[in-house]
Formats: sequence, C-alpha cells, structure tokens
Amino acid sequence: MKIMIRRSPDAGLSIYVPKKDLEEPIVESEYETLWGGWVKVANGWVLDLPEMPSGTPLPITINAKKRGGKGDDP
Repeated sequence: MKIMIRRSPDAGLSIYVPKKDLEEPIVESEYETLWGGWVKVANGWVLDLPEMPSGTPLPITINAKKRGGKGDDP
C-alpha cells in the first residue's frame, strides 16, 4: 500500500494513507533508521518498509506491506 511517512514537531514520525484518509503516529520500529524493517502505528497496524539509505529525507511516499491483522505483534 502507498503511504507517506513524515516528521512533525508535535507527533514525531507518522504515516498517512491517502486511500483511507488515515494519519497515525509511528509508536515502535524495528530499526532506528526505519528502513528495511517493520514499524507499528498507533492503530495497531504493523507495516514492513523497504530498504532505503538511512539519510533518506522526509516526507516521502513509499510502498509498504501490511502484516497480518490489527494488533498483530511484529
């Protein structure tokens, strides 16, 4: 699914899903650099992110893969 990842001063890192008009903060990530691992967002979704250089500028639109169902652990 296409998502946008951005950083805001209030919420920190968050994702935006245009097709669902959904914005959620990222609450946990597998790697500090985000890329190539999973992230968990506040609504319980776990998304696998693609490999990218650690200095990739935000905001950025990427293809992420959603794991399992809501509330699944990574």
